[in-house]
Parts: sequence; C-alpha cells; structure tokens
Amino acid sequence: MVGNQGRSAASDAVVAGWVASLVAAGAAAIGAAMLAEAFRNRLVRTDIELEALPRAFDGYRILLVTDIHRRILPRKRLAGLKGTIDLVLAGGDMIEKNCPLQRLHDNMALLASIGPVYAVHGNHDYKAGIAKVDRILELNGVRLLTDENISLERDGAALWLTGVNHPRTGGRNGYAPLPNLPAGAEKACRIILVHDPMWLMRRPTVPADLVLSGHTHGGQIVLPILGLRHVEAFYRAYSAGMYRWPKGDGTDQEAKLLISRGFGTAHLPLRFRSPAELNILTLRLSQSGLSK
Repeated sequence: MVGNQGRSAASDAVVAGWVASLVAAGAAAIGAAMLAEAFRNRLVRTDIELEALPRAFDGYRILLVTDIHRRILPRKRLAGLKGTIDLVLAGGDMIEKNCPLQRLHDNMALLASIGPVYAVHGNHDYKAGIAKVDRILELNGVRLLTDENISLERDGAALWLTGVNHPRTGGRNGYAPLPNLPAGAEKACRIILVHDPMWLMRRPTVPADLVLSGHTHGGQIVLPILGLRHVEAFYRAYSAGMYRWPKGDGTDQEAKLLISRGFGTAHLPLRFRSPAELNILTLRLSQSGLSK
C-alpha cells in the first residue's frame, strides 16, 4: 500500500514538472513574441482620400513617425525612401528620459535626409529635457511647430499643416488655442499634427480635413477578450488606425483621424497584438473632389 502511494506521489511530481515546464515554455514563447512585436521595423502604407485636397497634391506622400522613445530608427529601411517621400512628420515622444541624446540626433539626421521634417512635442520629450531636445531638432533642420500653421506649396497650390504643441504641464487642459488660418484660407485643405488624439475632446470644432497623431501605442499590450485596459474610455474607442471625427461646424462633415501605433514602447519593451509601426501616407483626391 505504501509502495503504491509512493509511486503515485512520484507520478504526480513528474506530471507537475511537465506542467511547470510547459508553462515556462509557453511564457518564454509569449515573451519572445512580445519582444519581437516591440522591435519590428514595419512600414504601414495607407492611402487617404480627401475631398478638399488640391489636385497638385494628389499622390503626395508623408512619412509619419511617432513615439520613437528609446529606439533607433532603421537606417537601411528608411534610407531607401529618399526621393519617394515629400514630407516627414515627427509626431512627438521622439525621445524619453535617460535616453542618450546622441540617439535623438542620429534619428533626426536620418529623417532629415529623407525629406523636410516637421515635428511636435510629446509628453516624454519634456521629461528628456526640452531645451536640449529642441536644440538637436534645430541642428538637424527639423522645423518644430508650436501651435502654428505652415503652408506647403506645390505647383502653385497650397496645403496647410498645423502643429499642436503638447502642454508642458501635461494633461488635457493646457493646450493653446488652435491657430486660425490666414484670411481667405479658412476653407483650404488642412492637416493637423498633434501628439495625443485626446486633444480632440477639448475641441468644440475641428477645422481640418485630416488629423494625425500617436501617443496611444495602439494599447501596446492588447489582451485577448479583455482588449485594452486603458482607464480612459477615449483610448478604448480610439486606439490605432483610421477613424472619422465630426468637424462640429454644423455641416455634418467629418475629419479623418489617423492614430499611429508608434515605433517605440513605454515602460517595458514589449508589445502584444499591437506591433510597432512607421506610417507612409499617400494623399489622394477623392472622387467627389475630382468631380468639382
């Protein structure tokens, strides 16, 4: 009888060992997959149709890079884009605290070699030392947009770009007023670059055709069934990808909103079901716009 109990205990120990090994192997596999997603160099290409887009800008290509944090941009991958990109937009969190400033310098130099670069601040840029960050941007010819408009010219036509500065104090309440377009350009095609898409919640109207943002990391770790575990309901509804947002001007028109998953990570270098990405956006004049 004792012998049987001994054999049973030994068998249970073997089973427990196998279960522990399987659990450990599964955890290691999941961890490896999460690490791989965090360090992917994926280029996501998206065509965006805009009704108000000037014909001269049909086919205009934008490289959108957001939330780099501590990562090194892939030189070989991006260098091949030179000559094919019309505009580069850096959507904030270009660095983070305790990251070597030389890395920011190298990343911005690479982007500047591809095309003209415009940038806005993100919350982590302040934590890294904003004066030093801005100096590096300036040295590399990156144009920082702090609540201002820029007219992009092409074949005599204009496309307006507005950069919204992230509040130095963080949060949702410190944003400056959106700058007005010049007289006569109020109905022109306009792109707004803002780090945090929740900025939209502070706006009674959104006088734009396209809003580009990041900040969310697409949730970074998106759990099965449970999905995103953000505290804010906004980020559960608007995590990554293309959306529509009411302009709020009484016309029933909508702006298009693109939220990038971003290139880097916050806290741990892990992602799950939300792989890192860089975005190549091709602007297209919509069929309704062509008929006008």
